[in-house]
Amino acid sequence: MSLRNIDPDTSRIIELEKKRQTETISLIASENHASAAVLEAQGSVFTDKYAEGYPGQRYYGGCEDVDLLEDLAVERAKELFQAEHANVQPHAGAQANMAAYFALLEHGDTAMGMKLDHGGHLTHGEKVSFSGRLYNFIKYGVDRETERIDYQEIEQLALKHHPRLIVAGASAYPRIIDFERLRSIADTVDARLLIDIAHIAGLVAVGLHPSPVPYADVITSTTHKTLRGPRSGIILCRKELASAIDAAVFPQMQGGPLVHAIAAKAVCFHEAMQPDFEDYQRATLENASVLASELQRLGLRLISGGTDNHLVLVDLTAMNVTGLQAEVALEKAGIVTNRDPIPFDKRPRRVTSGIRLGTPAATTRGLGKEEVKRLAALIIRVVTNIDDVNVAREVREEVRQICASFPVPGIID
Repeated sequence: MSLRNIDPDTSRIIELEKKRQTETISLIASENHASAAVLEAQGSVFTDKYAEGYPGQRYYGGCEDVDLLEDLAVERAKELFQAEHANVQPHAGAQANMAAYFALLEHGDTAMGMKLDHGGHLTHGEKVSFSGRLYNFIKYGVDRETERIDYQEIEQLALKHHPRLIVAGASAYPRIIDFERLRSIADTVDARLLIDIAHIAGLVAVGLHPSPVPYADVITSTTHKTLRGPRSGIILCRKELASAIDAAVFPQMQGGPLVHAIAAKAVCFHEAMQPDFEDYQRATLENASVLASELQRLGLRLISGGTDNHLVLVDLTAMNVTGLQAEVALEKAGIVTNRDPIPFDKRPRRVTSGIRLGTPAATTRGLGKEEVKRLAALIIRVVTNIDDVNVAREVREEVRQICASFPVPGIID
């Protein structure tokens, strides 16, 4: 019996979401569209199985197939990133970071992380997060002039505070991160180095962003952004930390893993090893570069002056428009983005002075340079006519036309 017959209310909401995704374009840098194969694996019979523990060491019977599956996902993750050890059980990136902290720190220890409004993440030591509540995080940021990571500041803060852990990686930083220099700084103060590659994992996997694997003690990531898999998390680490990481994930942080999500991760890693995945990542970078160039040409200011990766951070201050206003107006016009603070932002985080744009999802749908140029023009049209409902309606119709030519992979009518 179909879901529509069993639960028409839930079925209706799912159909609404299919329609929303089909008729709008996501430029949210942390979103992507999973393949039909990933969606099939995540909706598989592994949803039914409880499997506390690790392969060969489960606390439940009937786990022989789960063991095969988890071993497959682990080996693929290790091969994809050339890592010594992988844990594929974390439910999300935040849980991956939590487990890494449990393995590397004691309650109250000093660590360092990037400021949220400079491009960092909540779990990198913000006071509203468990990370800022459990540990003493010293925050670093970007240089005010260049708007790029201030490595000299990181070194000075490290020498002053002697952290046990330095955390790097970002959720809204459009430039290459110098992992080698961070390793050097960490070694200077005998600190561990954790790199969160949630946003750039797909780029790292194909060699289009430097890999942190040779430099980091622990690497955390989501699997659903540039990696184009299910919404979940992974941890990579050096072999000597494997036992500590595994124990931190289970039993310290989580109970039974989401086995259906592990199945989807195994598919995701397999897809990322195929030759066309590198082509996809190159197209994502090219689209981001085109988007940045067009927005600048049309009068918007970009944080750090451009991008080296999949995302663009736009400063709307000179437009006299807030990030919240832009987000709402663009969504009405069929372009889905998110407001985001800019470095040294004077507006509150619920409002912000910027928007974050990313090209992974649009590139997955097949949009190329010409479509991205068209999108840039539509974005400008909306933000320069922020309250004009007629403009919003006209732009939304143009977006629908673009969407009709580029269906969402994985959505089956």
